[in-house]
Amino acid sequence: CKQFTWCLDACIREKFVDNKRARELQGFLDGVKKGQEQVLGDLSMILCDPFAINTLALSTIRHLQDLVGQDTLPRESPDLLLLLRMLSLGQGAWDMIDSQVFKEPKLEAELITKFLPMLMSFVVDDHTFNVDQKLPSEEKGPIPYPSTIPEAFTKFLQENRIACEIGLYYILHITKQRNKNAFLRLLPALVETFSDLAFSDIFLHLLTGNLTLLGDEFALEEFCTSLFDGFFLTACSRKENVHRHVLRLLLHLHHKVAPAKLESLQKALEPTKQSGEAVKELYNQLTEKLELRKPSPAQATETPAMELPLPTVPTPASR
Repeated sequence: CKQFTWCLDACIREKFVDNKRARELQGFLDGVKKGQEQVLGDLSMILCDPFAINTLALSTIRHLQDLVGQDTLPRESPDLLLLLRMLSLGQGAWDMIDSQVFKEPKLEAELITKFLPMLMSFVVDDHTFNVDQKLPSEEKGPIPYPSTIPEAFTKFLQENRIACEIGLYYILHITKQRNKNAFLRLLPALVETFSDLAFSDIFLHLLTGNLTLLGDEFALEEFCTSLFDGFFLTACSRKENVHRHVLRLLLHLHHKVAPAKLESLQKALEPTKQSGEAVKELYNQLTEKLELRKPSPAQATETPAMELPLPTVPTPASR
């Protein structure tokens, strides 16, 4: 376990699992002998660390992008399959400990044969659109960015924890790349996810941080409606942590949002009597900032004095 932990820790520091370390980690997993299955419980607890999950998920996204360039299917990549094994172990850690059944979870075939190729198709759509934008238009009009997503993608995010985790990290990736089109395309799939993972503190913290990179887009009505009305506000009333994250986001970007939209958001985000102190405090901070932005009332213009000729004042010389 110590060597496994040291190897994984090195990957976490570099935020990537390279080929060499992947082989080392695989050796540890495959080296668990019959009668020593309890070691899997220790390894799974190491892998369920949020930093480990973050590294494994980011490495999975990077491998998928590499596979697109290599014209290779996910099932043909041993390194990718290893990442999925470790993600599965990490996410099933508490189930394993609670049940005391120390057995490596079996990966669903459809995750590898359907979901991951679907993610790769999104990457291809993105590349195709970007290349088309650089070509001379000539007589044809510009090709619009794909706006729909397969129902199967949404279903995977709702029913499969590993698929959901990878899908969420792909969305974080495209947001960090300032890819507004891809983000708006996939955003509707986040409203309902496995165990509401899209509304977890870890994901929302990373997402709102990345959204600050898209600050200029907040001036657009379509973007704000999709993000706030279509995603955040669907959960604010039932999840206080979402309420907090939205208020923090607006504290940073309120100056980018159109005044009319900002006013409607301020009303929608007003705390209720049941809201916690943190939400009320953040809302008060936002209200104070918005008050400071309002122009001071114009001073009432004074009525100009009537221009009457001054009376002639006799001087001693004129007497």
